[in-house]
Amino acid sequence: MSDNSLLLVEDDETFARVISRALQQRGYDVTHAATQHDAAQEIARQTFAYAILDLNLGDHTSLELIPLLRNRTHLIRILILTGYASISTAVDAIKLGADNYLAKPADTDEIVAALLAESPQQRNETVKEPMEPMSVRRLEWEHIQKVLKENDGNISATARQLKMHRRTLQRKLQKKPVAK
Repeated sequence: MSDNSLLLVEDDETFARVISRALQQRGYDVTHAATQHDAAQEIARQTFAYAILDLNLGDHTSLELIPLLRNRTHLIRILILTGYASISTAVDAIKLGADNYLAKPADTDEIVAALLAESPQQRNETVKEPMEPMSVRRLEWEHIQKVLKENDGNISATARQLKMHRRTLQRKLQKKPVAK
C-alpha cells in the first residue's frame, strides 16, 4: 500500500474521469471501479490508503464495501459521496466505518478536505455555510427516506405507513432531494 493509493468507486464514467484526473494532479494514485463487484475485486487485490465511494451504484449500494475496506486495513480513510444524501444513509455509513459523508455536487477541494478531515472540528470546517434549519421539503425527504429504510425499501409498506398513495410516493422518490 502506498501512502497515496486511492480507490474511487463511481458508476458515472464522466464524473469518475474528471475526479480521477484532478486527484492524480494532487498526487493520488487512483484506481477506479465502476461497480460493486469490480470494487470488491480491487479491494481483494490491493490495500488502499483512501477510498471514495459513490453511495448508489445502479441497483446496488457501496455501503457493503466499507467492511471489506476496513478488514484490509483499519487505517484507511473512507469518504461516502452521494447525490441522494439523507440522514439515515449518513448514519449507516458512519456506523459501518466510513470516516465522512459528502453530498454531491462537490468539487475536488471539498472532496479532498472531507476525505482528510481527522476530527469533528475539521469536518465542520469543510462546511462553508452556517447550519440552517432544514426546509419543510427537505424534512419531508428525510422522513420518507427514514420510513423507507425501516420498511427495507418496500414502497407499498412505506406508502401505507405514510398514509399516501403508492404512486405519489414513487413520484417523490424519483425526484432529486432538495438541498436544504
